[in-house]
Amino acid sequence: MCLIRHGRTMWGVPALPFALVDVFATTPLAGNPLAVVLDADALPDATLQQIARELNQSETTFVLPPRDPSVTLRLRSFTADGSEVTGAGHNALGAWWWLAETGRVEVGGLRQELGDAVLDLEISRAGERLEVAMRQAAPTVGAAAPVAALAAPLGLAVDQLRDGGAQVVSTGAAHLLVEARDEQAVDAARPDAPALAAALADAGAQGCYLFARRAPGADAAAYARFFNPTVGLWEDPATGSAAGPLAWWIAGSAGPARIGIDQGHALGRPSRIAVAVDGDAVTLRGSAVLTGDGNLHIPEHEDHA
Repeated sequence: MCLIRHGRTMWGVPALPFALVDVFATTPLAGNPLAVVLDADALPDATLQQIARELNQSETTFVLPPRDPSVTLRLRSFTADGSEVTGAGHNALGAWWWLAETGRVEVGGLRQELGDAVLDLEISRAGERLEVAMRQAAPTVGAAAPVAALAAPLGLAVDQLRDGGAQVVSTGAAHLLVEARDEQAVDAARPDAPALAAALADAGAQGCYLFARRAPGADAAAYARFFNPTVGLWEDPATGSAAGPLAWWIAGSAGPARIGIDQGHALGRPSRIAVAVDGDAVTLRGSAVLTGDGNLHIPEHEDHA
């Protein structure tokens, strides 16, 4: 599948269409904002990183031609500090939603290339809204971490964390899941970024997903906040690449389950993340809304440093 290139120029400089979408949201200015950029495949990595810095979102996703002919499109995502991230979270879900919403890809089954992984996804329409159901990589379990060593980096007392409740799990990005005693403890966290980055390095994890379980039968199974100083993210309002591992961890051996996770309340951007778990099949589900769009004017093959 090929994207239609618009071919617009200004002063001889190609125009790169871009959009700002709010992912895991039903209204603008909620959820997790994402920048999506088209037609940047002629630009070097350094320029992609500079565009991500210019747009200054938690992540900017570039939609590129696939390297594998069986794949629909390739996505590359960078944080504002230039770090490339390859987990299948809001960075990918929001991009696919916008591509389908604008008619650039068709509704139905698609395949994406993200990092070294090729992952299936399904775009469907529920009434007037598009929903993306995106498979993540099979879960892998990393190291457990002592909560006593995590309390101070999170700005919490040891008794605000559950003993034995810190575990690295990955469904494409290795994140440290840290269970708090209750939602009040989650809200009370005031991380020390350098100390938390060191603790994450010791655990072999990229980010920290601090969460509290809710009572059985609640609309959402967990309440969470995400911190990732390793890629320059102080706090993220909705993190699909961490919600997948947490949903799988919570579901355990209970069989097929749909897990809801609430995030973003501490940032004033409330988000509900939905994850379907069936054994080792973890599927992130969600939608988005368009907040803004336009064109970038970046000369090709030029050093913009």
